Order: sequence, then structure tokens, then C-alpha cells
Amino acid sequence: MSLLIPESGLFIWMLLAFGTVLFVLWKFGWPAFTKMLDERAQYIDDSIAKAKLANDELANIQTKTAAMLKEAQEQQSKILAEAVETRNQIVEKAKTEATLAGQKILAEAKQQIEVEKEDAIRDIRRQVGLLSVEISEKVLRQSLKTDKDQMAMIDRMLDEIQTKL
Repeated sequence: MSLLIPESGLFIWMLLAFGTVLFVLWKFGWPAFTKMLDERAQYIDDSIAKAKLANDELANIQTKTAAMLKEAQEQQSKILAEAVETRNQIVEKAKTEATLAGQKILAEAKQQIEVEKEDAIRDIRRQVGLLSVEISEKVLRQSLKTDKDQMAMIDRMLDEIQTKL
């Protein structure tokens, strides 16, 4: 017998064992294998569907995020514009108040200066008047030492008063 060709009895037993294994695999193994492949295919299909759903949700979230970001930027711009306007109003109000306060202080200072000036002028006039009286008194005392000089002065003054009337 040849090494490559089996005997007929062995061949039949090999066929019978192969057939039994084939039948057992066909009956129990193949359905389990196909069931596992179907479950795997279903799992892959579900995963793809979930991935598409997640992708759609992500795109939706990105759209919402972009819209919210745009809205936030618009609100930020609006708030900044309002802040600038408020700042300008506050600065303008402060300038106006400072100008009014400066004018008030300047007016009060001018009034104080005017009062002090009038006081100084009155004081100077009073002192000039006193000096004039003292000088006149000294001049008259020297020029009117005698009774004759005093009478001449009285007559002269009376004449001046009569000519004015």
C-alpha cells in the first residue's frame, strides 16, 4: 500500500468522522457562528447609527455654541458700548461740576478780594484823612500864631463862603 492512498476501511471511517463533525458543526456550530456574526453586524450598525446621531448632536451643539458665542460677543459689545457711554457721561458731568465749582470758587475769591480791597481803601482814606488833619493842624498852628493872622483867615473863609452862595 501506498503511503498517500488510504485503505478503503480507513477511508470510510474518515468519511464517517468527517460527516459527523460536519453535521455537528452544521447543526450547532454554524448557527452559533452566524448568530454571533449577525449580533456583531447589528452591534456595528447600532454603533454607526449612534455615531451618526452623536455626530449630528455634535454639529447641532457646535451650531448652538457658535450662536451663543455670537450672542455673547454682541452682548459684550453692547455692554462695552454702554460702559463707554456711561464713562463719557460721568466724565462730562465731572467736568461740568468741576467748572461750576471753579467758577464758584473764583467768584467767591473775587468777592473776597473786592471786600478786602474796599476795606483797604477805607483804611487808607481814613489814614490819609487823619494825616491831612494832623498836617493841616500843624500848618495852621504855625501860620496862625497871632490873633491878627487868625482874624484874617476867618475873614477870608467867610468871603469864600459868601461868593459860593
